Amino acid sequence: MKKITQNPLYLYFILLLSVLISCQQRSQEQTNPALPNVVLLLGDDHGWDETGYNGHPYLQTPVLDEMAAAGLRMNRFYSASPVCSPTRGSIITGRHPNRYGTFTPGYSIRPEEISIASLMKDAGYTTAHYGKWHLGPVKTGSPTNPAALGFEEYISHDNFFEMDPPLSVNGAEPVIFEGESSEILVREAQKFMDKAMEKNEPFFVVIWYGSPHEPYSGTPEDLALYEDLPENFGDRMVNLTSNETGSRVERLQRNVLQERFAEITAMDRSIGQLRDYLEEKGQRSNTLLWYFGDNGTPQEANATVPFRGQKGDVYEGGIRVPAVLEWPAKIKQPIVSDANAVSSDVMPTLLDIIGADLPELPIDGISLLPMMENRMPQRPAPIAFWNGRPRNAGEGLEDYIDPELQKGTTPLVKLMGGIATRNFKNFHQTDIREEDFSGPRALLDNQYKLVIHGGTGEDAKRELFDIRSDPAEEKNLIDTQAEIAGNMEDQLRSWQQSVLESLTESDYQ
Repeated sequence: MKKITQNPLYLYFILLLSVLISCQQRSQEQTNPALPNVVLLLGDDHGWDETGYNGHPYLQTPVLDEMAAAGLRMNRFYSASPVCSPTRGSIITGRHPNRYGTFTPGYSIRPEEISIASLMKDAGYTTAHYGKWHLGPVKTGSPTNPAALGFEEYISHDNFFEMDPPLSVNGAEPVIFEGESSEILVREAQKFMDKAMEKNEPFFVVIWYGSPHEPYSGTPEDLALYEDLPENFGDRMVNLTSNETGSRVERLQRNVLQERFAEITAMDRSIGQLRDYLEEKGQRSNTLLWYFGDNGTPQEANATVPFRGQKGDVYEGGIRVPAVLEWPAKIKQPIVSDANAVSSDVMPTLLDIIGADLPELPIDGISLLPMMENRMPQRPAPIAFWNGRPRNAGEGLEDYIDPELQKGTTPLVKLMGGIATRNFKNFHQTDIREEDFSGPRALLDNQYKLVIHGGTGEDAKRELFDIRSDPAEEKNLIDTQAEIAGNMEDQLRSWQQSVLESLTESDYQ
């Protein structure tokens, strides 16, 4: 009797089947092999001075220090705004937040904005957000929650949080996650990454910490690291939120800093836990891990800031922040960059890396891929800053989103108006007036920085600094370098015109 394996048709079928299975296995193993995983990490109120690698005399940040030594250290990285919500909007959109009315904390993003999460998802990534959102409520039904902006999964808070944070899982009513908040976010993110790896999908994960925003708290072990701060350090009274009452209280700064430093060290440790996890899973080499702060050091923590100003100011102390990036597969040797960069650069950079197009609307950021390749000695265009406000604080303007949909649900310690949560707002603005150009604003090029406060007339306060030789912004050159200042002011005004046109919703037409 003839054996079935000698049948030519059968042998051809078996050969074809084995080839198909092999191709399928290779396809599963190599799903988007050129696409790196991307993890964005953001500290809340973490100023430039508050890392070991930038010379802090007491803070322990060994993980950030190691990233700065081994990867890309961005010495001149800026937040798009001196306060948090606007900077977060710049990360999501690549655009200055005044373009869509996210002027300051408490102002939401607009639903029409094109999100980096949506674009990454379109490119084949699975996407998730963890921690502070602050671009609108995270509840189900909010048109500006993380899901509406392209995140497939999220465990998030409307605003900031401390130990044992109450977080919303995909828009549900908040639940308490017990433990140190930075470690909780990383732990939950790892569960999502596990699922992504099981499906052979590249992941885009955003972790926005609640630390080190006040009010402060820490584990006993972390607090013990800073119990012996010198008596002459932080020897003044400062005003901040009480963990007990949610209202303002005066305390000795040294005691406040002990708690703040404990939070920063815990956050640093959580980044180390994430790096160890990626190493264990064989993903660290092809994962782009990018950390920076969302604005400068706040007033109650200002003890070692080497620059002028603090959180809320367009001086260096308000907008220059720590930034480090690791991507071992790409950045094989340490790079220290002194080129200017800003949080609005995140979207253009990631889209450049994955080969995707920018949205066809005004984008304020640029790609930093040349910086990662050590071929960007200076920035090709200036960076503009503008800590603006809606006209008349929004009085007389139409709500952009139904106020009911703008009400927050996640509780927090800090009370405002007696409310232990945060609500949001955004307004329609249909025309442009001269008064709309007012507010603290600045233009930063590769040598000079122009700073303007007040209105647009002769009474406005104008300052020009050689930011390379005078990073503390102590010597005003406005009189001796009038031509340079005038040219920069013209550039700034032209950019403001573009921003205000976006604010009137022209980009959505």
